[in-house]
This record gives sequence, structure tokens and C-alpha cells, in this order.
Amino acid sequence: MVQDNEKKGSNKESELRELRKVYGPVEADVIKSFLESQGISCILRGRMLQSVMPYTVDGLAEIKVLVAEKDFEIADRLLESAKKFQEDEEET
Repeated sequence: MVQDNEKKGSNKESELRELRKVYGPVEADVIKSFLESQGISCILRGRMLQSVMPYTVDGLAEIKVLVAEKDFEIADRLLESAKKFQEDEEET
């Protein structure tokens, strides 16, 4: 029984959650690089049509940025603070 509970706990840590949805590989790579520089692993999942048709039609260029459930809150806060910093810089 103890082993079953340990397995359930480890599955919770490895579950992925969608952090952001972006529409191009450049933005997805910037987010991934930023998160990884903060020690948060992420996975990019999307339709790989950007290399064949480099434009967005009905979400074909959609890329989902996924992080582990355990990292979701901190990753979300990091991206929000980076966005706020960028907006502050643009105002000055």
C-alpha cells in the first residue's frame, strides 16, 4: 500500500499543466528559455506546421507551453512579472 501512495505522489509531480498558449515558435522559444534559466523545465507541444506554412490560420501555429503541476504557480508568477517589467520598460 505504501508503494501505491508513493507512486501516486510521484505521478502528481510529473503531471503537466498548460501554462500558456502562443502562436509562433519564436515566442514559445523565448518563454522556454526564460523558464529554463529560472530552473523550471517545460515542454513545447504544438502542430509543427509552422515550418511548412509559416503563417497562422485557425490556430495552426498554436504551441502550448507545458510545465509540471508542481512548478505551475511559480512559472505563472515569473511570466506575469516579466510581462509587467516589459510593459514598464515600454512606457519609459
